[in-house]
Amino acid sequence: MLLRGIVSILLNAIVLIVVAQLFESFRLDGFGTALLASFLLAILNLIIKPILIILTLPITMVTMGLFLFVINAVTLMITQSLIGPAFVIEGFGMAVIAAIVISILNILLNSLIRDSVR
Repeated sequence: MLLRGIVSILLNAIVLIVVAQLFESFRLDGFGTALLASFLLAILNLIIKPILIILTLPITMVTMGLFLFVINAVTLMITQSLIGPAFVIEGFGMAVIAAIVISILNILLNSLIRDSVR
């Protein structure tokens, strides 16, 4: 269980670096910052995200779950504000785009890992 969590944080850090390479308005100062951001995102996803999901359940249902990308963008923006100048997302629109790309890349990586473990 602990190993799975560590692997997940490492993979998410790699995904954050990939997103930083894809978009100029999403910047990280290196792998250490990506690891810290990944760790903070994991904590926020455990604590803050469930609260946000419950509070926004009606709009999430109306949008058939697409509002979850906005919630993911909010957690990214909170992470950015906690880390400071080493992690910069220029604007909420960029955070939404990054949340979508991060979600897609995480799905792809998790499916690859799950298939290779079997």
